[in-house]
This record gives sequence, structure tokens and C-alpha cells, in this order.
Amino acid sequence: MTPERIALISDVHGNLTALEAVLADIEARGITRIFNLGDYVGKGPRGREVAELCRERCEVNILGNWEDFLLTPEPDFGRESVGLMWWRLQAWEQAEWLRTLPFSHDFWISGRRVRLFHASEETVHRRVRFDHDEKEFLGLFQNTEATGFDLPEPDIVGYADTHDPYYETDRNRRTVFNTGSVGNCMSDPTPVYVILEGVMDSDQEAPFGIQWVRVPYDAEAEIAYAAEVGMPELEEYTYELRTGFYRGNLREGLEDGEQPTYHRKG
Repeated sequence: MTPERIALISDVHGNLTALEAVLADIEARGITRIFNLGDYVGKGPRGREVAELCRERCEVNILGNWEDFLLTPEPDFGRESVGLMWWRLQAWEQAEWLRTLPFSHDFWISGRRVRLFHASEETVHRRVRFDHDEKEFLGLFQNTEATGFDLPEPDIVGYADTHDPYYETDRNRRTVFNTGSVGNCMSDPTPVYVILEGVMDSDQEAPFGIQWVRVPYDAEAEIAYAAEVGMPELEEYTYELRTGFYRGNLREGLEDGEQPTYHRKG
């Protein structure tokens, strides 16, 4: 049985410069299989181009929360409508494909069943942070209406959404990992993706591995493009790409030394 590597990417959020850098690194490593865990659009200036490239290059593409709410046929964005409408219109050519992507994807690797989804086992709109409790941890492995009830429950769950990579396992070998984000990573803002290595599509025990890879890129070029095309919320976008802090902290006037939103409860 020969080990194989697959790359897992997620949360590109219209940042084409970051995506191209990550895809180049994946190609340089000789990896040909890429799975995408969602959030192609929003926040950044090139959601359409990101969706087109992922549709071409990724073997598996999964629904994210931004695709689900941003491209709904009858949006209700409220007072934040300026930015959301801009991103919606920019990505609209790919709307039908994006909104009909599958919720999750299951497969075997080295005798362990893997389930990938964007945010949680129930919905793309419920966030599970790294400081979750045991109930949330165990819940990630459950079959639900969204994942389907007719499949074996997974041994490994990989998800995204929080833009904050981590790894966790328990004594029953249940393993959870978060891919982090390609286009909008929190804490260290350098794009990050995951490599899974093992014997694909095999239910027989064999070595397997999970690796995170950081890929430097020209963030200033992406910011400059966003400014050139007049993208709304440019200040917030620049803040996130340069600092790795959530834009809500900028809006709330977070003081120096305070814990940013992505790393505190509430």
C-alpha cells in the first residue's frame, strides 16, 4: 500500500494572491489532489476568480457559510448591505455552482474514516472554536441531517470556518483538526493549508500524518488591488491581512494588550 498526499485548503475569501501562492506550493510538492472546505467569496476583492480557480483545480469543493448566505436568492443583509452586496455582485457568475456544493465529504485514509465540512456537523453557520467543550468535541463526530445518517461516523473530523488552525485528539483516537485559512488567517496572517498523508480509500490500518504548511505571499499586492477596484471595508480588510486580528476588534476599538475576539469566549 503506497501512501498518498492530499492538500486541504479553505477560507480563501476572494484573496486570489494568497490562493495562487498556496497552489504553487502544493504543485511544487508534487501534490495533485486538493480538497476545499469552503468560503471562496466575501471579505476580499476576487471571489469570482477564486471560485473559478477552485472549480478548476480542486477535486472536492464543499459549501461554506459565506456561499450559503451571500448568494441566497433573496438576501436580507440589513445595515451591512454595502459591502455584502458588492461581494455578492462580484461573485454572482459562480452563484449557482457555489450554492449547490455538498455539505460534507467522507473518505477513508489508512484505516480511519475522515469527514470534512466547513463549520460544524449540523450547519455551516455554527462556529466551533478551538476552546470548545467536550460536548462540542464529541458532537463533531455525530451523523446529522446535514451529513446524512446512512454513513459510518468518522474517526477524524477536519473543518475550517474559524480561520484559526489547531489539532486535538482523545483516548479513543478521535481526532479533530482545523485547516486555518488561506486568504484570511487569524493570529499569524500567513496563509496556511493542511497536507494529509496516508493510504487513500483504504480501511486497513497504516501510517498517516497531518501537516500544516505556511506559505508567504504578497499581502500588499492584494490590498492594492482591493483599493484599485474600490472594494468596501478596505480598512477592515487591510487590518486583518496585516495583523491577523479580526476586523471586529478594529470596530470595537480594542485596546493594546486586550485579547482579540477570535481568542476569547463570547
